[in-house]
Amino acid sequence: MNALNKPAIELAAAIRSGEISAVSAVEARLSEIATRDAEIAAFVQVLNEEALAAATSVDDRVATGEDPGPLAGVPIALKDNLCTRGIPTTCCSRILEGWKPPYEATVVSRLRNAGAVVVGKTNLDEFAMGSSTENSAFGTTRNPHDLSCVPGGSSGGSAAAVAAGFTPLALGSDTGGSIRQPAALCGVVGVKPTYGRVSRYGLIAFASSLDQIGPFATSVADAATLLEVIGGHDPADSTSIPEAMPSLSECLGRGVEGMRIGLVAELCDGVSSDVARRVSEASEALAGGGATVEEVSVPASRFGLSAYYLIAPAEASSNLARYDGVRYGMRTESSNAVEMNIATRTAGFGEEVKRRIMLGTFALSAGYYDAYYGKALKVRTLIIEDFNRAYEHFDALIAPTSPTTAFEIGSRTDDPLEMYLSDVCTVPSSLAGHPAMSVPFGSGDVNENNICLPVGVQVLAPAMGEETMFRVGAFLESVAVNVAESVAREALTSEALTSRDG
Repeated sequence: MNALNKPAIELAAAIRSGEISAVSAVEARLSEIATRDAEIAAFVQVLNEEALAAATSVDDRVATGEDPGPLAGVPIALKDNLCTRGIPTTCCSRILEGWKPPYEATVVSRLRNAGAVVVGKTNLDEFAMGSSTENSAFGTTRNPHDLSCVPGGSSGGSAAAVAAGFTPLALGSDTGGSIRQPAALCGVVGVKPTYGRVSRYGLIAFASSLDQIGPFATSVADAATLLEVIGGHDPADSTSIPEAMPSLSECLGRGVEGMRIGLVAELCDGVSSDVARRVSEASEALAGGGATVEEVSVPASRFGLSAYYLIAPAEASSNLARYDGVRYGMRTESSNAVEMNIATRTAGFGEEVKRRIMLGTFALSAGYYDAYYGKALKVRTLIIEDFNRAYEHFDALIAPTSPTTAFEIGSRTDDPLEMYLSDVCTVPSSLAGHPAMSVPFGSGDVNENNICLPVGVQVLAPAMGEETMFRVGAFLESVAVNVAESVAREALTSEALTSRDG
């Protein structure tokens, strides 16, 4: 392995010891981005000068004997809905094009304090509304494993940046699966923490009762370190949990012996056969590691998607009302304030954002509130109660992350319902506010481009159960190499039989 392409933890240690300079590590990643990102489009903005200046500062601190922090000199990418002071933050929407926040997100400040170097802002579905990163006003991101396929969404740019090797770490936001689903489709680790574990201050809101910031990484250990850095109480966020973030790294090597793990039946319904095989193999691996694995029912999770697509758009319609052409962002001039407001929002928002604003406004309107939004909130409560009952008998749960591997660009853009179904496995834990993570676990069947695309297995835990979740995730990661080798042998055998029969 090239020393500059080390995992984040190892790279930070090498920089702190003086074995590698932060400047050389950042230059190497910036060079990769300059060479290859034109075809992937993971980034909407690359911060060359700012990144090199920050890396130089890290090296200066090392030279004087200081410890810059646990992520010393590690390049990291930020989803472009995280505010960065003086640097454009657009949510990949025309309505915020060029807007420079006067303040910085808490997670960004914590990254800088830990020595991390921000190298750029990544592409996303506009205002985080989408499952494919095809809704960005600034172009579509492509999956590094197959450029004809989507990387997932809405944090597709961050997932692609890590999968392509542009950065060892990235941050995304997860409202209904927007970290976990692209992590699965791109073959990286993606984590949605417990709601309130990570400060939302400086995250531009989509649905405030659901949004949560979390890490992308190439390994469970790197994801744990990143979450330790960004997590913990923040007085600037009224929903921030008071408890400190525990040491997640300490639990990674404990294995799963004696644990009780449930396979969620409802979340396995309707998934593709190749994804189902990998989840079954994950269950067998956990049992082989000494865990008790049984199927469990979380009945109300069947209604998760329906409830989510009422609650999230309702909150979005309220949150996005602030983009009115008056206070900040884009303004389309007109003869009076009402027409200006309409013209600005018409020109500034994309089709998917408009669709969700209209859906949410309808769900909140007089005469329909109780029938739609009110019932969705009751379903949310049922989902929480059903998960809580499951956790009375199980330490953690597993399920598919995505019902399929990555799909072709353009294949679902004309069918919003089919696109929304991409999140069917991830939205229930979002509605519950519980932590969940996607761990790469082998790959799917060979697609028409003769490529086996990644599969992610989802690990779910009760609220504040990150330590248990990471323990299970680390075990699955440790056995996933064997699964990948088995899949490769299957593919070679299939290819040889096809050639012989031909």
